[in-house]
Amino acid sequence: QVQLVESGGGLVQAGGSLRLSCAASGRMFSIGSMAWYRQAPGKQRELVATITSAGRTNYADFVKGRFTISRDNAKNTVYLQMDSLKPADTAVYYCNSNIKRTIFSPSEDAYWGQGTQVTVSS
Repeated sequence: QVQLVESGGGLVQAGGSLRLSCAASGRMFSIGSMAWYRQAPGKQRELVATITSAGRTNYADFVKGRFTISRDNAKNTVYLQMDSLKPADTAVYYCNSNIKRTIFSPSEDAYWGQGTQVTVSS
C-alpha cells in the first residue's frame, strides 16, 4: 500500500515562510512526476507546482517567484518552500505523486496525501 504523508503546515503571518514536505512510502517501483495542489474553502482544487523525476519544474502564475518545489529521490520526498506568503495562500495543500507500483505495472497511478492546512494571517 502506497502512502503519501504531508507535514509542515501551520499558521504564519503575511510575508512569512513555511516549508511543506511529502514523503511517499510503501511498495513502489518508481515515482514519476510529483506535484502540490491546494484547495481553499469554497473553491476548486488548483495546481500549485509540479516537478518531474528529472527535476524540471513548473509553477502556477500566482506562486511564481515566491514558491519553490524540489524533491529528494533518495528519500521519495517532495518539498514546497513557500516564501512571501499572502492571506490568499490560505488553503489545504495536497501532494500528488504518479507512482508505478511494480516493474510489471502497465502505467503509473496517481496518489494523494491527506492534506495539510496552511493559514496566513494578515
